[in-house]
Amino acid sequence: MANKALAKRQKMTIRIEPSQKALKPRNPLVAAALQRAAGPHRKSASGIRQEQKRQLGKKLSKPLEPDEE
Repeated sequence: MANKALAKRQKMTIRIEPSQKALKPRNPLVAAALQRAAGPHRKSASGIRQEQKRQLGKKLSKPLEPDEE
C-alpha cells in the first residue's frame, strides 16, 4: 500500500520540458493590421441590381390608391 501512495505523489508533479518553454515569436505586423480601421464595404453591382428588382416587385404588388393614379 505504501508504494501506491508514493506513485500517486510522483504522478502529481508536473514536469515541463525545455521544448515547451520556447514559444514562437509573435508577428509584429499583425498588431498594426488589427488597429487599422476599415471602412464600410460597398455592395457589388449585382447586389444593387437585385435590391432594385426586389423594390420594384414590392411596388408592383401593392394595389394603386386613388391619389396615385
